[in-house]
Amino acid sequence: MLRFLRNRNGVTLIEAVIASFLIVVGVLALITIQPSGWRLARTSDYLGRAASILQAELEMNEMLIMNGNNTVTAVPVVKSVNGSGKAIPERGDVTYNVRTTRTDLGGSWRVTVQVTWPDNSTGISESLIVIPQAYFAQ
Repeated sequence: MLRFLRNRNGVTLIEAVIASFLIVVGVLALITIQPSGWRLARTSDYLGRAASILQAELEMNEMLIMNGNNTVTAVPVVKSVNGSGKAIPERGDVTYNVRTTRTDLGGSWRVTVQVTWPDNSTGISESLIVIPQAYFAQ
């Protein structure tokens, strides 16, 4: 009789139920983390586009100030930029608000750019100190 029990092959009903239970628990765990993954992907996309817009705005102001022939004012500039970079928003496009402030430091300028988007009123910001260059005025 012991030899018969020892040579028995196959899967018992209890093992099949336990395996099914473990698979169901694993699938439910994956389903519950999916929304947070989508949220993280959305935030990452917003931050990446905002960083690109911020960098482009800083570089444009740097070029403007470095050329001494340009007139630079300390008036804050607020504008809206579409995430696609196009003038007309595309379907599903996000509008970013860009606030650029130039401060005269007496011979140099501090440029501060803040980029915000929907659901994030603080956004990201960066500052840059720029000195006009005679070489760029030619």
